[in-house]
Amino acid sequence: MRHLISLKEQTREDILEILAIAKKLKAKRTAGEAVDILHNQTLLMLFQKTSTRTRLSFEAGMTELGGHAIYIDSRNTQLSLCDFRDEIQAIMRYGQVLMFRALKASDVEVAASFNKIPVIDACSEKYHPCQALADILTMSEYSNGIENVKKITWLGIENNVSNTLKLACAKLGIEVAIAAPEANAPSVDAELNQMCEATGKVKKVLNLKEALAGTDYVHTDTWIDMEFFKDGKVIPEYQAEYDRRLAAFKPYQINANMVDTYAPNARIMHCMPCHVGYEISRDAIDHKNSVIYNQAENRMHMQKAVILWLFEKKV
Repeated sequence: MRHLISLKEQTREDILEILAIAKKLKAKRTAGEAVDILHNQTLLMLFQKTSTRTRLSFEAGMTELGGHAIYIDSRNTQLSLCDFRDEIQAIMRYGQVLMFRALKASDVEVAASFNKIPVIDACSEKYHPCQALADILTMSEYSNGIENVKKITWLGIENNVSNTLKLACAKLGIEVAIAAPEANAPSVDAELNQMCEATGKVKKVLNLKEALAGTDYVHTDTWIDMEFFKDGKVIPEYQAEYDRRLAAFKPYQINANMVDTYAPNARIMHCMPCHVGYEISRDAIDHKNSVIYNQAENRMHMQKAVILWLFEKKV
């Protein structure tokens, strides 16, 4: 049975197959052609943390495939009162595929280990494979084929998003420059890092000029926690950590001057939500090179492709 957990388990050919499905689905949607092939199929969407794009893209996508999606907020369930293994096995009896936005990747792996229905890690502390695949779709579109993407640059902090993005790109033969002074500790996956290093495609480069030289796309994600704030001001107990992060990461902020100076032809990408003034500036979001909103839309097209690939369905 197929699952989508970390992209460690997918091959280059798998990634290209999912990409091809997404392109076909998007073309059909643009042409107004319905793809009603999952009639009476149910997607279970289990959320242990909030989302905007993940819920919208999966729910809209499943509807467009002719199926149905059920939103499950873990706070309104009995997951916290019972053994997780018991509850998740019961939950999976009500649908044909489980999308799990989890606090811990290990819980996603437990759900998948039962091999009852396909399981998707829809964002955990270590992985975000759907985001990475959607980013591959976006880059493929703007470069007229993923084979034309030679290099990407990641700025800010290494995290779950950068993990799966660098692995997907490395498997596709794309050079990845990581300009990040530190990694988010819970996101570190030594096995994934070793797989990336073995390809020879992923390099850590803190010098911005070198990191951005010849890059086709520049990516980032948040490195400041919104929990640090109340009424627009930093909560005193978080002030020291806020100041530390600002000093460490602000030099790697994507802004118009950086892009215009070091990578004037590079497209600007952000998985959203954007924390303006921190990892990205307003003039970068609105820059002529920005593809952020199309990147967000592509989540839906890729979620549909992932579901069909898991079901081994043809378009």
